[in-house]
Amino acid sequence: MPDGADPVQIRVIDSIATLDAGQWDALADPAGNPFVGHAFLLALEESGSAVASQGWQAQHLAVEDGEGRLIAAAPMYLKSHSQGEYVFDHGWAQAWEQAGGRYYPKLQAAVPFSPVPGPRLLTGGAIDTPRLRQALAAAMMEVARRMDLSSVHVTFCREDEQAALVEAGFLPRLGMQYHWHNDGYETFDDFLGALNSRKRKAIRKERAAVVREGLIVRALNGDDIKPRHWDAFFHFYMDTSDRKWGYPYLTREFFARLGETMANQVVLIMAEDDGQPVAGALNLVGRDCLFGRNWGCIADFRFLHFEACYYQAIDYAIAHGLSRVEAGAQGQHKVQRGYLPVATHSAHWIRDEGFRQAVENFVRREERAMRHEMEAVATQSPFRQEGDGKH
Repeated sequence: MPDGADPVQIRVIDSIATLDAGQWDALADPAGNPFVGHAFLLALEESGSAVASQGWQAQHLAVEDGEGRLIAAAPMYLKSHSQGEYVFDHGWAQAWEQAGGRYYPKLQAAVPFSPVPGPRLLTGGAIDTPRLRQALAAAMMEVARRMDLSSVHVTFCREDEQAALVEAGFLPRLGMQYHWHNDGYETFDDFLGALNSRKRKAIRKERAAVVREGLIVRALNGDDIKPRHWDAFFHFYMDTSDRKWGYPYLTREFFARLGETMANQVVLIMAEDDGQPVAGALNLVGRDCLFGRNWGCIADFRFLHFEACYYQAIDYAIAHGLSRVEAGAQGQHKVQRGYLPVATHSAHWIRDEGFRQAVENFVRREERAMRHEMEAVATQSPFRQEGDGKH
């Protein structure tokens, strides 16, 4: 192990395809979080979605023992912009460049286009995890120095990983997402029974409105997902990207690869109007969680977004005994539908000391504001308080 006694090698890998899938997955545990699995990252790279021409050049860290076996790793990319990350540092880039510095390229340890919290310092729960994490952190900083880069950013990592990175010299940053937690519900009505009367009635009204439209909404998984479903969903994705985000990162080939290699971990919510697909929501499922990702539609149906993205996800989680649904960042409207704020974590290494101090001051102020916002949002919880009626 990397303690100075046992031989190890740390390499920078420019394609996940060159790393053994079984060894990577033994460290990443994709059954728990499919986004860090070899298959998902390979789909991003080989589909042309996360590649150098798109500003995502793979620079994965691989720590190998004396026999060449992978014992720790980190998904990492050389970035020429800050798009597709969801932990925003555009202001940092602008400030550093106005001061005469060069912010890009930078190193990003993350899952491209996926604001999903999960492991970033992959060790497979080894006994030597603390030392392996320190080895990965040190390697990240050394790569940045050798490449003359401004910074390293580890986003949506676990809280204990953030602590290890802070110990190594990174700055912590706090974020917020909205997650739904399964309190032992056996049916959707059980969940509704935990809400206050006004919110319970509002959700029933929203779901009934979708039914009155005559829409058929289904959750598809595994072999139930056919190429025609991916064709339809990609159409939704492209249309919504053009209207709302301006740039669609994911290619049609990416979705095809999901269907070929990860169909059992895909839950695709599809809505049809008179037999024609009109909207869809892409989710991935882990051992204990449903992860909401992309949504798209080509028609305007009131409340369909809430049905496809939030209520169907809750239905699926309850039916399959999952403990939570992670609905991602942004959208305070999620709170009224049972998705409450939770903290997310990232860590940032800034090479220049003066710039580091400025960023440190910013993230400290930001954290105070973020904690205050989380407390304020939590007061808007739709769940019944003691003394509230059930009907």
